[in-house]
Amino acid sequence: MSGLYLSHLTLSHFRSHKVGRVECDGRPVAIYGPNGAGKTNILEAVSLFSPGRGLRRASAEDMTRRPEALGWKVTGILHSLRQVHEIEIWSENGAARQVRIDGKSATQSALAAISRVLWLVPLMDRLWVEGADGRRRFLDRMTLSFFPSHAEVSLDYEKAMRERNRLLKDQARDAHWYAALEAQLAKAGAAIHANRKAALQQLQAAQAEAETAFPVADLELVQTEGDMPETEADLRAALAESRFRDLSVGRTLVGPHRADLYGVYAAKGVPAKDCSTGEQKALLVSLILANARALAQDFGAPPLLLLDEVSAHLDAGRRAALYDEITALGAQAWMTGTGPELFSELGPRAQYLDVTEEAGISRLSPV
Repeated sequence: MSGLYLSHLTLSHFRSHKVGRVECDGRPVAIYGPNGAGKTNILEAVSLFSPGRGLRRASAEDMTRRPEALGWKVTGILHSLRQVHEIEIWSENGAARQVRIDGKSATQSALAAISRVLWLVPLMDRLWVEGADGRRRFLDRMTLSFFPSHAEVSLDYEKAMRERNRLLKDQARDAHWYAALEAQLAKAGAAIHANRKAALQQLQAAQAEAETAFPVADLELVQTEGDMPETEADLRAALAESRFRDLSVGRTLVGPHRADLYGVYAAKGVPAKDCSTGEQKALLVSLILANARALAQDFGAPPLLLLDEVSAHLDAGRRAALYDEITALGAQAWMTGTGPELFSELGPRAQYLDVTEEAGISRLSPV
């Protein structure tokens, strides 16, 4: 049985679910039903058991069920590293979501001490061919799984950069203002860069050490322009040197916000962006599995895996291989698909949940 799993999940006025209850035993959960029935909403609820905005990056207000708009609540019994926790997550009247752990108010970051959640959703399928913003978010989500403090330094960096960019747009020239903000940027930016590099090293090691049916991706952290200074002092100097150029465009052009994740299909030596759709999906699955294997060693238990429409672009052979790897890892994977035949290779190794929609209300039926 997994060292990290949900045994109970309850949804109240969350998205399409007026009331929904799921009882689990640690095995993977195969969720099937027609499009629009509310399958992904279940995965989104589970994603809230980790810090951040969840797999859709939605606001708390967007998660409330319409038209009632009464607020929503998600509760769960989380088994983590031989301890059991009652988790409550809710929002009232569109306000920022609140967290309670074992009856006590807690911050989102407190979830990182007891839980790890990874996900793969269809929106990520175009990761390698779209802009660098999406790849940075993907990399930062993996980095956050190893280094929970990555969220805080990222927020510090974004705040300081917004203030510096405001000065640049206003054509401010006070060197003291810039120096103070650049000191904050350099401290947070160097930490972000170091965390990302360390996360990539762990991912590469996890890929290299595993025998898997999925292709290995060689990963490299690059800059969209120029080089990323490696130390806090070098980044601070680079920001000061770039002030005149930054003033001309009204934004900061040096730092980790200019980073990109470059991937190569290792066995073929082909950049990920030039691979077929199926190969790109297989590379993504490979990275998620590598992240999970590395976390199993780093955290002490495999993470919760959320795999939305995971069978898309995977043939039957790779689909079976994915299920074998998930069960061998011991992870509780929450997976969605349109029909039970997509999970036939799992057999009794999984639990099954049929999701239907009636009069705008999602209904959950254990199978």
